[in-house]
Amino acid sequence: MLSFILFIMLVLANGAPVIAHKLIPGFWPGPVDGGRLWGDGRPLFGASKTWRGIASGVASCALFSVLVGVGFWFGLVFGLLALGGDLLSSFIKRRRGIPPSGRAIGLDQIPEALLPMLLAVIWLKLSFGLALLVVVVFVAANIGFSPLLYRLGIRRHPH
Repeated sequence: MLSFILFIMLVLANGAPVIAHKLIPGFWPGPVDGGRLWGDGRPLFGASKTWRGIASGVASCALFSVLVGVGFWFGLVFGLLALGGDLLSSFIKRRRGIPPSGRAIGLDQIPEALLPMLLAVIWLKLSFGLALLVVVVFVAANIGFSPLLYRLGIRRHPH
């Protein structure tokens, strides 16, 4: 049951920013990097990584974790690590010249799943094997359901 809860939290951290973009587009729309460029002349993260996305992803994890009994602070840190992993992915993609929303299988999913799952291993004493299983299932689900979410108009890109 705990592994399912953690999987849902990963989905929330990943999906809440997309839903918040649709429902409250004017709320905190500024990019996290403030439009700054790295030494290579490329954006630090890109315009699609917004404060609204960070806030909605972290808040959804924190609130859900209270509802399911794993605690507000765990959910807050879990959400921060998931979105931090997403920012790390974006940073690496920009360095490699991949445009915002450009596809990078694995890189798009693993950091945002692995970092918070390591927290679960430490904080909740989840076995490392089970944490890796949740990461693998999240990556597969993210890749597999992305085209459907695009067709439903939830995602802006089919990947």
